[in-house]
Formats: sequence, C-alpha cells, structure tokens
Amino acid sequence: MTISVAVSGASGYAGGELLRLLSNHPQVSIGAITAHSNAGSRLGALQPHLHSLSDRLLEETTAANLSGHDVVFLALPHGASAELAAQLPAETLVIDAGADHRLEDPAAWKAFYGSEHSGSWPYGLPELPGQREKLRGSKRIAVPGCYPTGSLLALAPGFAAGMLLPEDVVIVSASGTSGAGKSLKANLLGSEVIGSMSPYGVGGGHRHTPEIEQGLSQVAGEAVTISFTPTLAPMSRGILTTATVKVAPQLVKGGNVAEELRQIWAEAYQDEPFIHLLPEGQWPATQSVYGSNHVALQLAFDEHAGRLVICAVIDNLTKGTAGGAVQSMNIALGLEETLGLGQQGVAP
Repeated sequence: MTISVAVSGASGYAGGELLRLLSNHPQVSIGAITAHSNAGSRLGALQPHLHSLSDRLLEETTAANLSGHDVVFLALPHGASAELAAQLPAETLVIDAGADHRLEDPAAWKAFYGSEHSGSWPYGLPELPGQREKLRGSKRIAVPGCYPTGSLLALAPGFAAGMLLPEDVVIVSASGTSGAGKSLKANLLGSEVIGSMSPYGVGGGHRHTPEIEQGLSQVAGEAVTISFTPTLAPMSRGILTTATVKVAPQLVKGGNVAEELRQIWAEAYQDEPFIHLLPEGQWPATQSVYGSNHVALQLAFDEHAGRLVICAVIDNLTKGTAGGAVQSMNIALGLEETLGLGQQGVAP
C-alpha cells in the first residue's frame, strides 16, 4: 500500500522535519509540498538537507492543493490550521502539528491563545494510557506540543499508578532555539544565544501549561496543577525536562521508595519502542536522541524533600513534533507503528 501525503508549512523547521522522515518512510509517496510566503520557491533553497526533494517547488497552502491525498500534515502557526482543516475532505487523515486542536477546554484556549476555540481532536501521544485506541482509525489527530511531550512522558506512569501528589508539580525545561520556529527574532540571534541561557514564559504564562495539565489530569483521574518554566538553551534542537513532584505519603512510609518508583516506570515503558528508562546511574543527554523519535528517562527519589526527580530528553523537532506525527499516522492507518522512524541518535 502506497500512501499519498501532503505537507503544509514545508519551509519551516517542523515541515522540513516531516519531509525528512516521510522521505524515508517505505509506504509513503510525497505529493503536494506547500508554504505561504515562500510559495513558488524551490524547496532545496530553503531546506538544503532534503536532497531527494530539492527540486520540488513549494505550492500555495490552499485546501485545493492539499486535497486529493490520503494524509495531510499541517505544520502551521497556531490559529492557522482550523480554518484550513475544515475545508479538507472528511475521509482525509489530517494531522495538525500546530496547537489549534490540542486543548479540550475552550476557556483555557481563549486565555492562552486569545482566539475562539476550534474544538479538540484525538491527542497524538500514543504512549499515554489508552491513547492508541483513540488514534486507530481516526481521521483527525492533534500532535502534542514539544514541551508537553517530554513532560507528559516523564510523569505519566507515576500519576497513572496513583503514586504522585497532584498539587505541587514543578517542571523546568531547556529547549533548543528551533522550538521557536524560523521567524527572525532578536532574542534568537546567534550572538544572543551562544554561550547564554535565559528563561521565558515565567510565572505560568507559557501556552503549553494548560496542555500539560490537561494530559496529567486525564492520566491521574483528578486535577493536576503544575508550575512550568521553559528556558532557552544554546543548541539548535533538543529538550531536557526536569520534573519534581511530591510522592504519595503511603509510598514514602513503605520500604525502598526509589526501587518501587523505578519499577513503576520500568513496567509502564517496557514494551514501548521509543521510550527508554536508562540503567541506574546513567542520566539522559539531549545529544543521545538528536534526530530520532526516541525518549530517554532517568529518575531519583530525593528522600530529604520527599520528591521524585525525573529527567527526560527528546528532540523537539522529531519526537516533539514530526516524529510524533508520523508515529500517529502509522497507528491511525493500521501500519507498523515504527515505520519510517528507525533513526538512532547522532553523536558526537
């Protein structure tokens, strides 16, 4: 079976990453490649690493150009996907790598994005409990944000097991600059970023906050409140998430807390092809997942504070965006979940 796919936003980082993965997918044929301001340009001038597609011309991002494909990937800025998706045929699998269809609460969307809510689609993070069943056969999928991907996968097993307290969750994530997209911004200039780190969206203002809370609350079966602080790191891609959370008192009063916690994560992820709980004593590094759909995790119990500390690394453009989108496509279409996603990390 050959699957025809179209990719919008192909001149951006997420669109380019989608094309990189899809060009190596054994059952995919790449059809329309579209952009907005870069329409009419040769793809190779904007994405020179995509050698096999370098002579393709970018078309206008319209429903007419995207229609007629089995799958359409929307790699567009927030607020731009919903109107376009509504014009695409119901039988087309539409996968939105933007934010438009992630949140279920209209009030949360309005508060953090400032526009009208467009509804929610099945959430493209297959490793969450029960999520694969929701993705199979679906024709509309919302790809998670990059920060929520790392945060949810780091913490979900503990909340699913009822071992973590929901009211005091602190998450700090360091991201490479590609997470901000390709648009020119003064704070992303090389001279501003190289040799420096800086926080942003401090004090609960980052748009991924309600998305992380939504996912953790669903897993926990009760409302989870987080304090989330993102930081900008001097690297092009990758996210290191460090989350700390109070452990349930009944667990702390038990035997070997660290061992019991580790067993929860080991059992939750033992059959997951892309999630790896590292051997004790080995801590994750972003470079180990560079360019791959893999996630590396490690945890420790801070006995003094009664808190779990867990670190997770992902590539924000792969597992955090395009890889998650392709993985979700495979599940929705009944394909082998790992197809097109066999890349290992790159080092040094």
